Amino acid sequence: MEEWIFRVTAVALPAILAITLHEAAHGFVAWRLGDDTAYRLGRVTFNPLRHIDPFGTVLLPALMYFTTGFVFGWAKPVPVNFGRLGHPRRDMVWVALAGPGVNFALALLSAILWGLVDPHSGMVGQWLKAAMEVSILVNVILMVFNLIPLPPLDGGRVAVGILPDALAFPLARLERFGMLILLGAAFLLPAIGRQIGVDLNVMTWVLGPPVDAVIDLIQILTGND
Repeated sequence: MEEWIFRVTAVALPAILAITLHEAAHGFVAWRLGDDTAYRLGRVTFNPLRHIDPFGTVLLPALMYFTTGFVFGWAKPVPVNFGRLGHPRRDMVWVALAGPGVNFALALLSAILWGLVDPHSGMVGQWLKAAMEVSILVNVILMVFNLIPLPPLDGGRVAVGILPDALAFPLARLERFGMLILLGAAFLLPAIGRQIGVDLNVMTWVLGPPVDAVIDLIQILTGND
């Protein structure tokens, strides 16, 4: 039982913080740039309880971790009225980047704490080491995943905000299909690949190299191996 609690909490707490603070950051930056929609709804807070989606933040990530080893989830999306921003197209980019930016900051902080913890300090030290390792990985994966340039992901909103109209408008129209495309790439294609004996883990190809590069950068910045 103790080992089970150790594993669950070391995975669940960093994952919940990563997902929920990502959403809170969107709301905070939108509020500062002129849209108080999230603020009026009580979503501009770093209290994870205000952002948790019972299924997407808790049940699904836990189920996937213990069945596949891969963590995928979401929090309740923070509502943003881009038309109320001071400079809608430009400010949309900053609002979108806020979430991945917080994930990078959390990963960096986790790496610093990891380096400060003595692994021989008993169960607490071992738990902190394990939780910080999970936090680094989850935050970096969440950051890189959300920077994929496909709406409604943050990277898609950034691309729509900076691309010329001839490219931005067609990309924006993909938003209604964006999640279906992502779910197909993450789950359907690998399942088909297993049936035909071909590696179709597209998300691994897309996420693997940049995740490794960001983790290497964090190691360099913090002096950790």
